[in-house]
Amino acid sequence: MAHCWQRDQNPNKSHEEQYEHQDFHSVNQPISPSQVSLGFDPVVDELSNKSPLYQSDIKENTFLLPSVPNLQSEIHPLDETYQIPLNEITLKSHELSWQQDRKTPIIGFKPSMLPKPQNINKACPQGNPVEKYDGANDSRFSSSASSLTSLDKINSWRELENENHNYHIGFESSILPMYPYFSTDFMAKEKDKKTENMTTTESSMALSKDSFLPRSWESKWPNNIEPVGCSIPLVEVPQGSHMNLASFCDKVKKIRETYLAADINSNSGKIWSIISAFPYQLFSNTKFNINIFNDNSTQVLHLTPYANYLVKDLIAEILHFCTNDQLFPKDHHLSICGSEEFLQNDYYLGNHKIFQKNKSVIQLHLQKNRGSPGKLSRKHEDDHTQFYLNQLLEYMHIWKVSRQCLSTIIQRYDFHLQYFLKTQQNMVNITEEVKNICSVLGCVETKQITDAINKLNLILQSKAVDLHQNSETSIKGSIEKVTAELSAAIYHLIDVYCSSFYTDFQPVNTPGRISFVNPALDCYFSFTVYAAHNIPETWVHGYKAFSFSCCLTYAGKKLCQVRNYRHIPAKKLFFSLVNWNETINFPLEIKSLPRESMLTIKLFGIDHTTNSTVLLAWTCFPVFPKEKPIIGSKLFSMTLQSEPPIEMIAPGVWDISQLSPVTLQIDFPATRWEYMKSDPEENRSNLEEPPKECLKHIARLSQKQSPLLLSEEKRRYLWFYRFYCNNENCSLPLVLGSAPGWDERTVADMHTILRAWTFSHPLEALGLLTSSFPDHEIRRAAVQQLDNLLNDELLEYLPQLVQALKFEWNLESPLVQLLLHRSLQSIQVAHRLYWLLTDAQNEAYFKSWYQKLLAALQFCAGKALSDEFFKERKLIKILGDIGEKVKSASDPQRQEVLKKEIDRLEEFFQDKNSGICHLPLNPALCIKGIDHDACSYFTSNAFPLKITFINANPMGQKISIIFKSGDDLRQDMLVLQIVQVMDNIWLQEGLDMQMIIYRCLSTGKDQGLVQMVPDAVTLAKIHRHSGLIGPLKENTIKKWFSEHNLIRADYEKALKNFFYSCAGWCVVTFILGVCDRHNDNIMLTKSGHMFHIDFGKFLGHAQTFGGIKRDRAPFIFTSEMEYFITEGGKNPQHFQDFVELCCRAYNTVRRHSRLLLNLLEMMLHAGLPELSGIQDLKYVYDNLRPQDTDLKATSHFTKKIKESLECFPVKLNNLIHILAQMSTVSPAKSTSQTFPQESCMLSKTRSIQRATILGFSKKHSHLYLIQVTHRNNQTSLMEKSFDQISKFHNQLQKQFASLTLPEFPHWWHLPFTNSDYKRFRDLNRYMQQLLNGPDEVANSDYVLSFFLAEPVKQIEESSLFNPGEKLTDKKPKVQLVISYENMKLTILVKHMKNIHLPDGSVPSAHVEFYLLPYPSEVRRRKTKAVPKCTDPTYNEIVVYNEVTELQGHVLMLVVKSKTTFVGAINIQLGSVPLKEEKWYPLGNSII
Repeated sequence: MAHCWQRDQNPNKSHEEQYEHQDFHSVNQPISPSQVSLGFDPVVDELSNKSPLYQSDIKENTFLLPSVPNLQSEIHPLDETYQIPLNEITLKSHELSWQQDRKTPIIGFKPSMLPKPQNINKACPQGNPVEKYDGANDSRFSSSASSLTSLDKINSWRELENENHNYHIGFESSILPMYPYFSTDFMAKEKDKKTENMTTTESSMALSKDSFLPRSWESKWPNNIEPVGCSIPLVEVPQGSHMNLASFCDKVKKIRETYLAADINSNSGKIWSIISAFPYQLFSNTKFNINIFNDNSTQVLHLTPYANYLVKDLIAEILHFCTNDQLFPKDHHLSICGSEEFLQNDYYLGNHKIFQKNKSVIQLHLQKNRGSPGKLSRKHEDDHTQFYLNQLLEYMHIWKVSRQCLSTIIQRYDFHLQYFLKTQQNMVNITEEVKNICSVLGCVETKQITDAINKLNLILQSKAVDLHQNSETSIKGSIEKVTAELSAAIYHLIDVYCSSFYTDFQPVNTPGRISFVNPALDCYFSFTVYAAHNIPETWVHGYKAFSFSCCLTYAGKKLCQVRNYRHIPAKKLFFSLVNWNETINFPLEIKSLPRESMLTIKLFGIDHTTNSTVLLAWTCFPVFPKEKPIIGSKLFSMTLQSEPPIEMIAPGVWDISQLSPVTLQIDFPATRWEYMKSDPEENRSNLEEPPKECLKHIARLSQKQSPLLLSEEKRRYLWFYRFYCNNENCSLPLVLGSAPGWDERTVADMHTILRAWTFSHPLEALGLLTSSFPDHEIRRAAVQQLDNLLNDELLEYLPQLVQALKFEWNLESPLVQLLLHRSLQSIQVAHRLYWLLTDAQNEAYFKSWYQKLLAALQFCAGKALSDEFFKERKLIKILGDIGEKVKSASDPQRQEVLKKEIDRLEEFFQDKNSGICHLPLNPALCIKGIDHDACSYFTSNAFPLKITFINANPMGQKISIIFKSGDDLRQDMLVLQIVQVMDNIWLQEGLDMQMIIYRCLSTGKDQGLVQMVPDAVTLAKIHRHSGLIGPLKENTIKKWFSEHNLIRADYEKALKNFFYSCAGWCVVTFILGVCDRHNDNIMLTKSGHMFHIDFGKFLGHAQTFGGIKRDRAPFIFTSEMEYFITEGGKNPQHFQDFVELCCRAYNTVRRHSRLLLNLLEMMLHAGLPELSGIQDLKYVYDNLRPQDTDLKATSHFTKKIKESLECFPVKLNNLIHILAQMSTVSPAKSTSQTFPQESCMLSKTRSIQRATILGFSKKHSHLYLIQVTHRNNQTSLMEKSFDQISKFHNQLQKQFASLTLPEFPHWWHLPFTNSDYKRFRDLNRYMQQLLNGPDEVANSDYVLSFFLAEPVKQIEESSLFNPGEKLTDKKPKVQLVISYENMKLTILVKHMKNIHLPDGSVPSAHVEFYLLPYPSEVRRRKTKAVPKCTDPTYNEIVVYNEVTELQGHVLMLVVKSKTTFVGAINIQLGSVPLKEEKWYPLGNSII
């Protein structure tokens, strides 16, 4: 960091000496730079503790007047605080009527009211050295760039000195002047004197142009000015008087001008289908089924192109089939049937999201370009529109001062002043009009205005007391002189107000000379807090005194704080104010402060009754806006809302330029310097290669992914080796985030690393846009990387980028420009950005910041798209009103109220100005009406509405959405966005997890839209159909899918979809810690897709009941889900495949941990209830486990699967939820049918005559094939394992405890030989006795369900095999992954299959390992046992340390069930393939 002082080439020695002897009147004397730490460590706090907080010795200034009776009441006849409503200000005489048809009318003061030039140009009384700079020849420099007190201060001091008054305005005379002095010589003859002492450089001229002088930006005299009896007029400024806002408007206009309406490439008006990188692993050889509709033909064309087929080539092929004419593909486009979404001609079919997610037949519509852009395109008229303050404030809906209003009051003041100068009567009218002017200008009354009013009253009082001591001429001259001071004071109040707040006018600048103070290079940061204006009456009566504190912050960390302990009571002049007039000195040099430092000032009140200190208001602003310091007097609005976290202190957190009830006046010194970016030479040639251990440690630290997760010690270590970090062993946000501070050298090193860094992917730069990095250069580099993303890729991360806008330094930042550029290129981006900015305005802070950006977006979008935004807002407003009325209605009337209000919604579509409207959820969908009969509401607490729209596209289906009012949907949006990111990662890796990710949009505070997935039902509804204990049954899900997929192919497809989607959601809900999981927020479609809804609880914030967490499982994976996946236990290896899929998906996501953590970190300050701190970020980090190897992560996630599977409280929670909801039908107007109880249907229509085991299934060797004969002699087949039959018997014992059941043939009843034959015989006898037993058992629901619910197809005899048949392909095996690295042998035990005990029963197996030979030590390792399973899954890791080599070592693996031997194998480690999954056969003896 470097700051350059602009100094004279021939400095005056006496001036320097004079400056060196100036004393600062404060307790905290400046400290040497070596004592001040600029890092964020306790040194600053220690420094603050050692330096007593500033206490001014200056007493409260008072104006001493002669003792005159009733003087006070006459000086201030207006004793109450008020503000004049703008619409009440009217003209009272014909002479002052406003001529509306005049050209740029202006208002001001007569020359007689202004101070004489010769009085102002005299040397100032303090004798402080000043450097003269004359800007008369350059319109960039303005004489009115002084503070509120600059011009009339000199005259006031001169008058006060003549009257022997000791009074200081804003600061002690011995203190460094706090603002520049300005010459008000308006005569052109002074021009020849103005260049003699100019010694400034070009950079200093640029400083004067861009710094925060009230009138420091260009303002030229208009040609059409007609002064109305005034020499200092007001002039209309359409671009706004506020420099920053005007510059922003100009920048937005230039951005829009780069995209002309005639440019069809950027202004097609079409909504293009979202694309992504081509997933080569997913679409290696894939074909799509496509139906093509053509307006010129009624015949539907069916094509099956490959995924890597270009859209334009497909169009050419379609045209070849449809017509013999020579047509050009570029003149045609393909749209998705039922929507306004068009495929992008220059991309592959497989690039489009719709093809990646939709595996059914895709309907496309061939359309010919009409030669003109679409209806949402920008028009030629949009190219010529202007973006000025009035348009901006129209979008922002903020109050602003009207130029006409102020001009009217000034004219009245002018009228009364002229009368007063002639008659010296009716002073009360002048006082009234001055008060009106101050009231319009934020109730700010400057000291100079007060002094002038008091002096006028004093003159009149003196005249009344003694008419003989003063001649009439002398009194008249004094009055003219003081009225000139009053007019000048009013002028400067207007001038500073216009530079501080948003107005569309400003006083016309008067040429003059600017004087700067040239302080030493080691000057400390200081300023004067003058007063807080317009103190509310409730504060005046409720608090006996007021104080303030000042705090410097950077990147969410405190640099230094100074507290004012002078408790000053409020006093009443025109308005109530607290006048501290206190200079604050920070013990930090200005040149040492970071460029992005923020100053926060808080106003405190001392309570009358409790004497406690209460925070009343605060404000904050950049110390160096636009890289230049603030100079002169400034007004800052103060907000009364609660104080934000220190991490959120940024320029946009509060709009200091938007008028508020309380205004703070601060005077800054007129120092002339500018920030100059240092560019040190990179000195990395002498770097020595660090030890390998250091590089390994860097790699380990990089697994933390976010600087927030690093300890201070690890940050210091990483920064020490910063120049050895690169994109292979670390991430740039981690390295830069480890910087110990933001001093000049550290920032230079950060910029050096930034310039040398090679980004592995543009998304790596997301981590540089968090609140931890306010540095301009860093954020600019991040945006440059993000600019490499496609529009559709950027679209996916818009929520985070909108949050990152909070920490931009100004509205012209590279990130703002990037978003505006992309919104001009893509309607999808513009539409999404519009709703994100709209919703962001409901946050506690940054509202005005987002309002300005939203206004800029609407300006760039053009009239057509802006009108569409308006229609969508109107639609949401109507839905919100309907939702509130339905919610507030009584239960009997609720349906009637809904029906009545739906008619109002229909009126919206019948209105010619509304007509067809785009759906806010998806801009590609157009709606034109309402399906009344399909609309209803849900009976949950918020009573959300179900609204069904009629699709405006004749080829489209009806569109159903849910409108929620009373629920914060921003958290749902974030979860679904992260799920979408994970799904994209899987697709790029060739994994299609069949994820259904519905759309969700927050449209305002606690309201929004949710997409309804067709044919989806809740798991709770499926459970209710299965009876009261539906959640406790194993076959509930399997039965439901069987009923809705009668064709075997459909059933298998549903099983596959469930298999993948269940695995995907297990991974998602585990990583994000989604809680409040029950059967009412898990949904299933008939096609097999499972998905979760309602994400009000996540990141482990589980609901508690009596201090116990309701969510006890890591995620939802129940035994009924396993039952369906394994088809009732028939295919236990399907469970192993499910575990493999889950672990693969988990490890795939883990490789992108940095991206996921960056996305969450960027949302930390979004105001989400459950994502607010580092602990929430750490929760996701702990679940991702990026530091683990894939083997460890596989073992970890497998444990979580088992925990979830064995968690009975999940089922109990579902049961409780069913019981609580049993009397409630979800939609009030339900169209769903209620199925009869399955058990009743079975008992009436079916009964069993007998059941006989035919043998083992050839397909599944451990399953018995059982033939069931019905009463009507019809037969069916079923497959059951011995374990299932055993559990069936145990359940019967519990259900019929009072009856005697047949004895079950347990495994201990079997002989040692011919056991299978004996078991067949015993089981057949058992089933015969059971079915011929009591009717209440034989025809019970449970027995009938067991034998009849899951029939299999009739199979040929050849598919059966006898017990004596040899099973060559069903040998027991074990799957291992063996790895060896750094003398560490790691074995991952994955799965086993086909293992049985010697008697054929199911074992509870565990695995034992022995590493041989080690005669001195028994090296046994052991896994946990998996109970009762022939195909167990372990995924456990066994580790042997200090294994010097593998050659010559043997790994003996023994499988046991308790103490019973099951199988074994010896593995020669010298020849084993490492890091590969391999199945090893198990022998029947130990070698």
